[in-house]
Amino acid sequence: MKILPAIDLKDGMCVRLKKGDYETAHKVAEDVLTTAKGFLDAGATLIHMVDLDGAKDGSHANYNVVREVIEKTGAKVELGGGIRSMEDIDAVLALGVSRVIIGSAAVKNPELVKQAVDKYGDKIAVGIDALGRTVRTHGWLNDSGEDYIAFAKKMEDMGVKTIIFTDIDKDGMLEGPNFEQLSELRNAVKCEIVASGGVTTLEDIAKLKQLKIDAAIAGKAVYTGALDLVKAIKTGEE
Repeated sequence: MKILPAIDLKDGMCVRLKKGDYETAHKVAEDVLTTAKGFLDAGATLIHMVDLDGAKDGSHANYNVVREVIEKTGAKVELGGGIRSMEDIDAVLALGVSRVIIGSAAVKNPELVKQAVDKYGDKIAVGIDALGRTVRTHGWLNDSGEDYIAFAKKMEDMGVKTIIFTDIDKDGMLEGPNFEQLSELRNAVKCEIVASGGVTTLEDIAKLKQLKIDAAIAGKAVYTGALDLVKAIKTGEE
């Protein structure tokens, strides 16, 4: 199982939120490049990046930072946040990003996912952000009313190979992932599942492995020191 350290970008800075609330944004690292290099030194093979400004208002203000990370560190990066059209997807891949995450747009415009998968294959992932059982959109601010399992199945039927599942209630809270929902999702689809939200301990990682989750995103726990990234990556690989 892969461990993907996270870099959330707001105003060009590396920040973290609690439960997706933009009012809780706080800077967690002095420099994005240094942070990315540290993750690579710890053994990470893919960095999960989120453009929080893009997720909220569709802007591309952080794209230069993403490009700089890729060009100056050689990191493989997946990026989500505000990707709402084929033009956005083309632009993100032109930055050198390895995998594009479609979130809100996948709910509002499923045809976009089909077009993207037809053109780019496994370079396309879909982010499913759930509060309770329903999928949230637009920086987690809007409730789509769509059940997360039904939506995941729809995405898999369209050819999506990777689903990134976030339980919003767990995000940034250092309380462990939602194993129950992840288990239900694992039993519902065959595609790759990346767990996001609440991953805090080596025990969490071991339990996700038992559930046959393919990868886990580690964010706040790494920044606070609660989770040793080197040990986390080794635990995932064992």
